[in-house]
Amino acid sequence: MSAIPATGLDINQLHVLVEELETRVANLDDTDVQGRSACQSLLARLRSLWSTNKETFPTELISRLKVVATALKQPRRIGPEAGAGAPARAVLAETFGYSEFRAGQEPLIAGVLSGSDCIGVMPTGAGKSLTYQIPARLLGGTTLVISPLIALMKDQVDALTSVGVRATYLNSSLDSSERSDRVRNLIAGSYELVYAAPEGIDAWLGDVLTRADIRLVAVDEAHCISQWGHDFRPAYRNLAGLKSRFGGIPVLALTATATQDVIHDIGEQLGMRAPLEVRGSFFRPNLSLHGKPKGPNLKVRDAILALVRERPDESGIVYCQTRKSVESLTTFLERKGIRALPYHAGMEIETRNRVQDAFRRDEVDVVVATVAFGMGIDKPNIRFVIHRDMPRSVEAYYQEIGRAGRDGAPSDCFIFYGWSDVKSAEYMLQEVDAETADRQKRKVRHMLRLVEREECRHRAIVGHFGETIENCGESCDRCLGIDRIEEARNRRRKGPRLGVTTGLDPAAEARFVALRALRKTIAAERGIPAYLVFNDATLQSMAIENPESEVALAEIAGVGPKKLADYGPAFLRELGELKNSESPLVSVDERGKDS
Repeated sequence: MSAIPATGLDINQLHVLVEELETRVANLDDTDVQGRSACQSLLARLRSLWSTNKETFPTELISRLKVVATALKQPRRIGPEAGAGAPARAVLAETFGYSEFRAGQEPLIAGVLSGSDCIGVMPTGAGKSLTYQIPARLLGGTTLVISPLIALMKDQVDALTSVGVRATYLNSSLDSSERSDRVRNLIAGSYELVYAAPEGIDAWLGDVLTRADIRLVAVDEAHCISQWGHDFRPAYRNLAGLKSRFGGIPVLALTATATQDVIHDIGEQLGMRAPLEVRGSFFRPNLSLHGKPKGPNLKVRDAILALVRERPDESGIVYCQTRKSVESLTTFLERKGIRALPYHAGMEIETRNRVQDAFRRDEVDVVVATVAFGMGIDKPNIRFVIHRDMPRSVEAYYQEIGRAGRDGAPSDCFIFYGWSDVKSAEYMLQEVDAETADRQKRKVRHMLRLVEREECRHRAIVGHFGETIENCGESCDRCLGIDRIEEARNRRRKGPRLGVTTGLDPAAEARFVALRALRKTIAAERGIPAYLVFNDATLQSMAIENPESEVALAEIAGVGPKKLADYGPAFLRELGELKNSESPLVSVDERGKDS
């Protein structure tokens, strides 16, 4: 296409440009995703030019552009039922190293690529990020990702960079010089994805984005835009004009939990047109759920210590309802030799950031926290979540246990609960207005009824969100008929069981521990979190499959071409040495453990 005027109005050039745009739109093929996006992007730039030259912009061209805009709004005949297609599957394999989509990913990607607005309600760990990262590689231009989690943006960008995707973030953590450099690169088209917070778009970034070639807007944590959502943020309301600002390009809204009222509100607030709604399954079979009622014969902190000790060198979160409980439990665990740190909203922001950074880099095993912790952590290898106190709603509980096992590897979730948790929650509602207090009281009592049920825990949870499943069979204490909390308390032994979380046999467990040690060394050398090398699920597959060649290693999920080139030789060498060793367990002890 012809170049758009950089400054001022060249009327003749504008006429040529509009005529060219009309021709391109009239001849668009329904399969031409990039062509449609290019037309939408140019239309958005022309609108921006009109907005600054309203007095002199030819009326005739305005009418013609309205016709073009209407044509681009028409639904395309290709629907998500056709699947995401070969190009998307190629990106999945060649960039991210996976051969199959997770539930819900493919229809959302297909919807976005077909030009449709989409709302995805997918649980934590379902791989929501791939639903915009894959289109970003296929649509051209730049995908704008709106996220409320500034602390999470760097992790996401680091993860994308590690697989060869050009990404950056723009937020208040950058100094003015770095921000200016990134803005120039954004306008020049250097990035496939850019992450930004809603507050930044409202304050200063909005005008900058109109000069960039934005092809897709993805709104993460989209429930924050709804007054009915449990994390309503007023700044999200100012995103309402984004779709029209960029010429009607597709908008993808993503959230982990949302009622039908919230979904409807998301669509309205973002100006979506007949959005495709995709609900993933809320069943997370890799999470093993266990619970135990509080009582006079149970010392909760001793039980928590026993559970943590059974999982040495593994990352976990222990949630408490009050800051005082956080501080006292952290002190108790530290005195017992556990590498633990506290986290709550009463701490200085710099201190909280240090705790988050230490956790993501595996420099600490356990974070003891209030609900203030977790949303800024994109750490896939959290192997356990323990609730010292019962959360105040099923939604909060589901979101918090969802932080475990995001890589798909087996992980454990334990909850201690009782009527005292209900009374504590109700006490803290004394200064809240009557309507809100009544609603919150109903939620916390419903939460207690749910955990007290004798039925399958997974079935009870997903039922709350309107999904029906059979009993999980082996992923909760109800179905297994065991009490792992009591087992941990009563076990008299000198060390942890091998494979307590992974389920690996001793030989595979030995390989897994050795591979984690190697991963830790590589991560330290490169100054990155260990999970950015390979996540636990990928290492466990390596330990089981024990590949001997690059071809075999490349077949393991999570090993894409770039990671194969960067890390493959070192991991194959380690596996070869273990295989040739007469006593792999001795080798593991000498190498140390990944922490």
